[in-house]
Amino acid sequence: MTVKASQVREMTQDELQSALGDLQKRLFDLRSQAVTQKLENAKSIINARRDVARIKTILREKGE
Repeated sequence: MTVKASQVREMTQDELQSALGDLQKRLFDLRSQAVTQKLENAKSIINARRDVARIKTILREKGE
């Protein structure tokens, strides 16, 4: 679920907050899977972290 910056910039503040919450939950689930060794793709953790950072950056640009 990699999100492009152009897509994120089109979202409203509420949509960004919601997407950020969803991504943080997904990142937690991925980390849990990594600990229990049930994670199929280790790159998905990196992608989720980048998506969270991307959304946080856009939120800061918009002025929260």
